[in-house]
Amino acid sequence: MRYSGTVLVAGATGRTGQWVVKRLQHYGVDHRLFVRSGEKALEFFGPEVTDRLTLGSVQSDEEVRQAMKHADAVICAIGGNVMDPEAPPPSAIDRDGVIRLARIARETGVKRFILVSSMAVTRPDHPLNKYGNVLLMKLEGENMVRELFSGESCSHTVLRPGGLVDGEPLKHRMLFDTGDRLETGRICRSDVAEAAVEALWTPEAHNLTFELVQASEDEEEQKSFETYYKKVSSS
Repeated sequence: MRYSGTVLVAGATGRTGQWVVKRLQHYGVDHRLFVRSGEKALEFFGPEVTDRLTLGSVQSDEEVRQAMKHADAVICAIGGNVMDPEAPPPSAIDRDGVIRLARIARETGVKRFILVSSMAVTRPDHPLNKYGNVLLMKLEGENMVRELFSGESCSHTVLRPGGLVDGEPLKHRMLFDTGDRLETGRICRSDVAEAAVEALWTPEAHNLTFELVQASEDEEEQKSFETYYKKVSSS
C-alpha cells in the first residue's frame, strides 16, 4: 500500500470524483465518500460503500465537519454546474465550498489536501468567467487551500486540468507544467483522478500547483505519473 491513511473524497459522485474513487480502490487506499445523494453513490459504487458514506453538502459547516472524522487526507473534486440555473452559483461551491472544506479539514487535523481545479483560473478575461466568474471563484478556493495547507505539518497539491474528456487512465503521455502557461489542451477525467491519487504519496507533488493535459492524442501506455511530478518540481 503506497498510502496508509484514510482519504475523504468530496464530490465522489461527480464524473471526475467517480474516477478518484476507482483509482483509490485500484491502489487499495482506504477512503470515505462525502456526497449529497446516497442513492447515486450506491448506484455508482455498489452497496459495499454504505459504511463509507457521509451525506451532506459543502454548504454546511456541520455536515463537512461530520465528513472529516477520521480523514487523514482530502481529495476535493467538487464543482458547480454553471449550466443549471437552479444550481448553486460558483461562488457557493467552487469558492465557498472549497474554502469550507479546507478550513474544517485544517481544524480537524487533516494533513493533505488535493484540489481539482481548472486550467486558466488566472485569466479573468477567459470566456468561462461569463458564467458566474467560475474560474475566478476556483482561484479564490485554490488560494485558501494553499494558505491553509502549506507548512511542515501539512501540504497541498492543486491540479488544473485542461478540457475534460472520457477514457481509461494511463493511456497517454502527459504534459505537466506550473504557472498557468498552458493555453489549451484536454485530458481524460480518469487521468486527473490518477494524478490526484498519486499525489498522496509523491513528495514532488507536495505544495505545488500543476496544469496538466495530454501531450499527444496517440496512445502510449504509462506506468505512473510520478515522473511528470518529479520533472516539474526539479525545473
